[in-house]
Amino acid sequence: MGLTISFLAAAIVAGTPLLFATLGEIITERAGNLNLGVEGMMLMGAVMGFQVGMDTGNPFLSVLAAMMAGALGAGIFAILTVSFRTNQVVTGLALTTFGTGFSGFWGKQLVGQSIPQNLKTFFKPFPIPGLSDIPFIGPVFFNHDWLVYLGYITAIFLGIYLYRTRRGLNLRAVGENPAAADAASVNINLYKYLHILLGGALCGLGGAYLSLVYVPSWQENITAGRGWIAVALVIFAAWNPYKALLGSYLFGGLDIIGFRIQGTGFPISQYFIDMLPYAVTILVLVVVSLKKSRAYAPPKALGIPYFREER
Repeated sequence: MGLTISFLAAAIVAGTPLLFATLGEIITERAGNLNLGVEGMMLMGAVMGFQVGMDTGNPFLSVLAAMMAGALGAGIFAILTVSFRTNQVVTGLALTTFGTGFSGFWGKQLVGQSIPQNLKTFFKPFPIPGLSDIPFIGPVFFNHDWLVYLGYITAIFLGIYLYRTRRGLNLRAVGENPAAADAASVNINLYKYLHILLGGALCGLGGAYLSLVYVPSWQENITAGRGWIAVALVIFAAWNPYKALLGSYLFGGLDIIGFRIQGTGFPISQYFIDMLPYAVTILVLVVVSLKKSRAYAPPKALGIPYFREER
């Protein structure tokens, strides 16, 4: 039982950066924009959060800088795809390339460095009184650092926002039928810009979790493809923030299972273990693509630029 609890708790920690990135992409795609630059925005957030953490030792400024860096990348994407109506797939891929180069250039002098001790102390796990004492559930879910708890809150908040508020209804209308939303006096461009920026900020926060908490030191390409897994998780979660919780922690478990297997002496290739998260990602995409259910269908206007004069 102890090993199971330890593994599940570690899976939640490993899945937290995926959760933030997945939520960010969900909110972006709900606005009708397909941003494949998640990996780039995560890297931008990771390097800027780490740099500010090294310079100031302030955890809040570090997280804020990471979110602003992710939002900056998303802002570039928004200007190009919303205002200039460029191809969203190409623009997103270009953003990934830009973010990778940006983090490599900026982080060159940071390689091998660790965050200050006060940040390590600040991001240490702390149990939530009462909840952490619940058998099994408490140690698994309520004995983590505050960014893990923020991930829970963010997923729940976005779920309520999308399905229980008027603005959330407007956002879903923008992603499904922007012409109809425009006719109902919804400001299409404003909704797109705000939610693309919010999505980028969440991706940057996911990157910051890697460099400030999960590692916590700087290494080149610290995201190691997690941004691409997050893009696939959006489909796995059917654009639903609640399902993103399950998907992110499931893939977090796949990410760390190799370390657990190594300790048992089980004869299995490390290369196969490292391949697991990406192989399962492909499998998930294949299975979901075979489903014809409306629940697994993307927003109808996803990836299609909106031009008011063409409606």
